[in-house]
Amino acid sequence: MNKLTKIGVSALCGSLAGISAASAGDLSVTGGATATWSKLDYGQTGNPLGMASAITFKGSGELDNGSTFTLTIDQDDKSAYSASQIALTVPGVGTFSYDEGGGTGLDRLDDKMPTAWEETDGTAVSAGLQTVAGAGGSTDIEWAVDSGMMPDGMSAYISYSPRPDGGKATDKTGTGVGSKVSGHGYDIVLEHSGLFDGLNVFAGYSMIEQSTSTEVSGDRTATAVGATYAAGGFTVGYQHSKDNLELNDSATNYYENDAFGVSFNVSDDLSISFGSHKSERNMLGATNVELEAQSMQIAYTMGGASIKLADTDVDNANYSANTDRSGTTVALSLAF
Repeated sequence: MNKLTKIGVSALCGSLAGISAASAGDLSVTGGATATWSKLDYGQTGNPLGMASAITFKGSGELDNGSTFTLTIDQDDKSAYSASQIALTVPGVGTFSYDEGGGTGLDRLDDKMPTAWEETDGTAVSAGLQTVAGAGGSTDIEWAVDSGMMPDGMSAYISYSPRPDGGKATDKTGTGVGSKVSGHGYDIVLEHSGLFDGLNVFAGYSMIEQSTSTEVSGDRTATAVGATYAAGGFTVGYQHSKDNLELNDSATNYYENDAFGVSFNVSDDLSISFGSHKSERNMLGATNVELEAQSMQIAYTMGGASIKLADTDVDNANYSANTDRSGTTVALSLAF
């Protein structure tokens, strides 16, 4: 996306607690708008027209020791802001990020399958799919290890949250206490793209402390493992994930997921994909239910504009037996 504007700003000495900036920083603004039309075969669609907006503010600067810092704020769909991140990159060590929007830690592996547009459950059809998030799905601090400390082609991410209950807080304030989360959580994620040309493998583990009680039998753990392979215009991928909730106060014991995807770049502007995501809800004293979402998608790009279409089918939506849904979503996206 092209920068809308760039504004020179001065680093605030007080906020850096004695660490001075080597030069003035920059503030850039990027964004986009999407108009959608959705046709669903269940319930009442109502007005099929919809709109999504996205604006990202990014400030950056450099410190005297060569470290760089960025502040990223995302605003989506009329919210005050939907996500924010402060990142400090230290040469030879890596990048330390304070994140409030998710997408760090194990949450970066919730669905890594290739797609022309959206994740399988990201269209207008409501699937209710439960994937893995870990501590990275909450407010956390993540260390992206410097590539110089790792073997060629390998990336490592370590995420930590003192209380991953999903809450967000402003400065000097706390969040509400979760009913089951009793302490800290951490994620470890590894990715390797240097084993074979076109192959990327990934794996992650998460642990969140929970209070052992009549409601909870132990700490919550989650894992994810998978790979993608690109050759020519094709990219294929498969991944497996599992989220052990360790709950006794509900019928859900764990969610176990298998996802598959394939995409093909017909040209520099046109791409198509097919994705399937199966998720089994393992029940305590009840019948297990398997949800399956499949989506065929196509996207065509013309400069800063994209036209996208998704045709999606869901079996046992929201893990409710015999609740099948399908629908079509068409979108026009404009980026600036």
